[in-house]
Amino acid sequence: MAKIVEKIEKGIKAVEKGLEKVAEEIEEKVEEGVEAIEEKVKKVGKEIKEKTPKKKVSKTSLAKDAEKESLETEKVVKLSKEEIEKKREELLAKVEKLKAKIEKPSSEELKAQVKLKKREEMLIPLEDYVRTGIYLGTRVVTPNMKPFVYRRRADGLAIFNTDLIDEKLKEAIEYLSKFNPEDIVVVCKREAGWKAVEKFSQLTGIRAFTKKYPAGILTNTQLPEFFENELTIISDSWLDKNALKDTLDVNKKVLMICDTNNFSKGAEQVVIGNNKSPKSLGVIFYILARGYLKARKKDTSEVPDLDWWVKEN
Repeated sequence: MAKIVEKIEKGIKAVEKGLEKVAEEIEEKVEEGVEAIEEKVKKVGKEIKEKTPKKKVSKTSLAKDAEKESLETEKVVKLSKEEIEKKREELLAKVEKLKAKIEKPSSEELKAQVKLKKREEMLIPLEDYVRTGIYLGTRVVTPNMKPFVYRRRADGLAIFNTDLIDEKLKEAIEYLSKFNPEDIVVVCKREAGWKAVEKFSQLTGIRAFTKKYPAGILTNTQLPEFFENELTIISDSWLDKNALKDTLDVNKKVLMICDTNNFSKGAEQVVIGNNKSPKSLGVIFYILARGYLKARKKDTSEVPDLDWWVKEN
């Protein structure tokens, strides 16, 4: 967020500098224009003088010619200056108009605007992310997850950035919606996620493996239960390592839910967040189920509200 604010401030400064530069260039062009016209007038006067035959003229006639020439020259210069001045005033007026449109808000105002916009665009209210503990990581942070960590608590627990959690869930929904339900498998050996995964499977038609993943079901063509899939959703790469290995062995895609202690190697798409608690896994699979059905233009009326997903049995 700080980077976004900094970019906006830099942009405003750049525009202001650009406007100042334009004003300076206009001043220079006006001065150059006046000098060029004066030089041209002198040159014309010189040419007239050179081309005029030398003959005896009366003082009266000479005076009239001189006055006429002087008046005509003054008229040319006067008109040209007026035109240039008018153009200059028009351009300066435009510059002032542009300046007036740029109201530079304070850094605090910019931060507040960015924060409010992000909250309005979130998949669920920020408060729901907080109360489900999805942002709570572990004490171990892998290099893959370090970019998503906001800070550490006093007790050493790493904290995920909730804006990035929301962003990754949006990306996951878009990615997931490209696949038909019969081509997707979701695996969750962790008991904390069984309720949410089974409901997710029921709503979307995606096959789920909870409690135990049958080894080789995706790779061994000799098994009666063998079938081919295109995408496997892994709830935790440590517990669901067999399903992850089988999926990668047959060169299929992986969508992985990653806590701070997970490596995302092999994943095509990741969802970041706490994958240890029922509430956190509940909110993740609630958002994925609702988002997947919406993206594929399916009925979402059967999807329970968030409280059902995060309620502990």
